[in-house]
Amino acid sequence: MARAIVHTELGSPDVLRLVEVPDPVAGPGEVIVRIEAAGVNPIDVKQRSGKRPLPPITEPRHVGFDGAGTITAIGEGVTGFAVGERVAIGDTRGTYASALAVPVYNITRLLDGVTSAEGAALSIPAGTAYQSLRSLGVRKGDTLLIHAGSGAVGQAAIQFAVLWGATVIATASPARHEQLRALGAIPVAYGDGLTDRVREAAPQGITVALDGAGTDEAIQTSLELVADRARIATIVRGPDAASFGIQAYSGGSPDPLTEEQLAWRREAVGVAINLIEAGDFQVELGPELPLAEAARAHELIEQHAADGKIILIP
Repeated sequence: MARAIVHTELGSPDVLRLVEVPDPVAGPGEVIVRIEAAGVNPIDVKQRSGKRPLPPITEPRHVGFDGAGTITAIGEGVTGFAVGERVAIGDTRGTYASALAVPVYNITRLLDGVTSAEGAALSIPAGTAYQSLRSLGVRKGDTLLIHAGSGAVGQAAIQFAVLWGATVIATASPARHEQLRALGAIPVAYGDGLTDRVREAAPQGITVALDGAGTDEAIQTSLELVADRARIATIVRGPDAASFGIQAYSGGSPDPLTEEQLAWRREAVGVAINLIEAGDFQVELGPELPLAEAARAHELIEQHAADGKIILIP
């Protein structure tokens, strides 16, 4: 029997339970992956608590979308992968588990220089960052303002933008500023006076902004500093983004991502893996916890009590 984290009701982290489930079977176009690491993302917490609405729970709901591990079986019609290969998993519900059937289009081969923990930390953060910057047209010569720069999405966005030739201003608490500098960003503390501090850090002006904080302060600062509202986006304020005239990518937005944007999110995982292998991209890893401590992982996210990506180990 495999093991998985599930919940049958919404609520606090205590609703998460470790249960035995039947060993997964590879259907057509699927592979079975023995999970070696599962990435914990804020969206997992929001869905578990009910802050991000989903259809009613009618059967045990599995948790997690990102992971990494080794292929143990291959279904009919799968080509290009073999048993024993290491892969990263994205956009597949249920990665908080010991094994999982995954559609082949949701896996990306891991290179030797990329650990399973790093692979499990990529899909949602790197995919969201890469797609957001591509959608905003970030390019050489831009000055990009990133709110919540020390989060997983923010750090990925900093690195992509710097690699593409943009200047990056990123907000974070002062304790996280050294990490942002190491990635190539100019850090700015959030809080009262943010707009003036950003102006001081970027006298040339801000041309594009990405909000990962969701605060009124972040939205208003972006609106004040970026002339073209089409070049402001949020990944957390989807429900009311239209009222500001800005773009929203997921984050509760009623507008789904386009096929091109979804393709960019999938492309990002392979791009990031190659950059890690080359030494040009880094993932800040946080605590590693046993799968059975998924509730504790969610508590750490809710309490903002851990720096770096939290990883569950089956």
